[in-house]
Amino acid sequence: MSEIISKGVGWSRREIARNIALDIPDGSIVNLGIGMPELVASFIPSDREVLFHTENGLLGMGPPPAAGAEDPELINAGKQPVTAIPGASYFHHADSFAMVRGGHIDICVLGAMQVSQRGDLANWSMGEDDAAPAVGGAMDLVSGVKTIFIAMTHCASNGAPKIVEKCTYPLTGAGVVRRIYTDLAILEVREGALDVVAMAPGVDFETLQHHTQASLVKPRVSRTA
Repeated sequence: MSEIISKGVGWSRREIARNIALDIPDGSIVNLGIGMPELVASFIPSDREVLFHTENGLLGMGPPPAAGAEDPELINAGKQPVTAIPGASYFHHADSFAMVRGGHIDICVLGAMQVSQRGDLANWSMGEDDAAPAVGGAMDLVSGVKTIFIAMTHCASNGAPKIVEKCTYPLTGAGVVRRIYTDLAILEVREGALDVVAMAPGVDFETLQHHTQASLVKPRVSRTA
């Protein structure tokens, strides 16, 4: 594990989710991936209306239910219990993917194993010979959704950079990622380069570059989100 991570520097998972939520415009239709992306729904500012879509057939997904109030027939694509807001609509799984493939979803937030400096995404397999195929709907999402945000830790558990010059894992999509939100920084993919939008408290540019295999474009003004 890298020294900076072992010292606890950087944003927490909930703070990463908050950073993403603040960048989602009012009126957006958003699909959330499994894991850290699911936290984003809890941080949408109260003055914004955002509709959450889940590919198993619900538009208008609400927050997780209170303990004991779960409905086993009301779940998201990750099989986690959810609620439905007033006016929510239910539809067939095929109709849900027609929304995705037809470009009707504004933003999708996904996790990642690797992201390259040109926005290539690898998030479904580490390429082992004996691994079972498990891409799910990720390829549909990255090809059909207008904007892809990534929520992940900056480095793997062994300290290896997850933001790389070129992905070594099988790709989910090429050139699909718009922004990357990690515990160390917010990065924007722009013309095959990674611009530093913001850095977490306690992180400077040299440290960030040290933990990133891809080359970063230094911000004009040093700041934190």
